[in-house]
Amino acid sequence: MAARKTTKKPSASKDDLLHYYREMLLIRRFEEKAGQLYGMGLIGGFCHLYIGQEAVVVGLEAAAEEGDSRITTYRDHGHMLACGMDPKGVMAELTGRIDGYSKGKGGSMHMFSKEKRFYGGHGIVGANVPLGAGIAFADKYRGNDRVTFTYFGDGAANQGQVYETYNMAQLWELPVIFVIENNQYAMGTSVKRATKSPSLWERGAAYGIPGEEVDGMDVLAVKAAGEKAVAHCRAGKGPYILEVMTYRYRGHSMSDPAKYRTRDEVQKIREERDAIEHVRHLLIDGGETTEDDLKAIDKEIKEIVNEAAEFSKQSPEPPVEELWTDVYADA
Repeated sequence: MAARKTTKKPSASKDDLLHYYREMLLIRRFEEKAGQLYGMGLIGGFCHLYIGQEAVVVGLEAAAEEGDSRITTYRDHGHMLACGMDPKGVMAELTGRIDGYSKGKGGSMHMFSKEKRFYGGHGIVGANVPLGAGIAFADKYRGNDRVTFTYFGDGAANQGQVYETYNMAQLWELPVIFVIENNQYAMGTSVKRATKSPSLWERGAAYGIPGEEVDGMDVLAVKAAGEKAVAHCRAGKGPYILEVMTYRYRGHSMSDPAKYRTRDEVQKIREERDAIEHVRHLLIDGGETTEDDLKAIDKEIKEIVNEAAEFSKQSPEPPVEELWTDVYADA
């Protein structure tokens, strides 16, 4: 596959580049396998794949520190893997099994990890944005220097609750990074047909929130922007907005044939802008590694994903009694 090449020496070490490559490849191979399991009827309900957008969450996780939080919408599998959640537990949840992160009751769109400070996976468009501000409020109240990454899409950026949250977050100087994953299409509507704003991050100016647009197909660019945003929040200066320009290769969900765009459009992005291929070229062209080394990594990742799939198939479905657990908090 052809991809953009660069003669500029990357501002990352070999180990860092290999780490980003592995993390992005894990997400892609995992999502490909999830798509297969969905087609086999082993994943029910909705399933939104992250293929094409891997550099966004991998770059931002590289800028995060232990104790930081993240919350996102329903295109969430990549976020789970990037923050260190076990692929076995994630896949088991997708297939509705007891060994899943939410005991098989949350499925693709609703799973959590208190250990990794991953707070969902939310199905209501834009509803996770005020929740993200709430998590940041809790951290500020406790007096720590934690930061919350609140992810949402270009479609959700038109929701009113987003702007109510902007106002409160800036008013209270909350340590929250609003990450707009602009993948160009809100379900099936091009962003060009959905808004007259030249950019989405600039809407924060009405509330005094700084931000910037980022190349979401370049993991190093995302990491650099993430570090800038994190430093702003940890310094007590309030929220920051990152509009990360990315692209999803698959439909909005597994039931979407994506007839609102041409195959040529998708193929052009794959050939010229693919985030994983970009890092592969940095490694190969820079003499950091060989094609055989990267093939070995791909083989290892596929084994991890296949093992997760088999684990999910062997895990039992939750018993009927599980319906009544975790409904109310013990007081």
